Amino acid sequence: MKAVKVKNLRRWRRRNRIRKKVQGTANCPRLTVFRSHRNLSCQLVDDETGKTLVAASSQEKALSENLAYGGNCDAAKVIGAALAQRAKSAGIERCRFDRGQYKYHGRVAELANAARENGLQF
Repeated sequence: MKAVKVKNLRRWRRRNRIRKKVQGTANCPRLTVFRSHRNLSCQLVDDETGKTLVAASSQEKALSENLAYGGNCDAAKVIGAALAQRAKSAGIERCRFDRGQYKYHGRVAELANAARENGLQF
């Protein structure tokens, strides 16, 4: 049990360290990432008003039809591309990347790269 507590404490510290540096505005919102074992979701948040501007998830029916499994790198690429296209249609070109408690590799990195390739600037 002690190993689980240590792991959660490290995640909590990492999340807070990143979160105090990254703030989103209406012109440059914060791109947050949430990943679980089966799914991946992200959203653009305006912290000044506390509103979500754009979101994409592997649980959405439109995106899940193209995915065999929602918790892998292939799903992250599709979700990142979908988020970037939705952001463009909403008039958002720039954002700040908030990886949260997750390390920047694997699914999180693939999502970020796909969003960049589709026109979203970090």
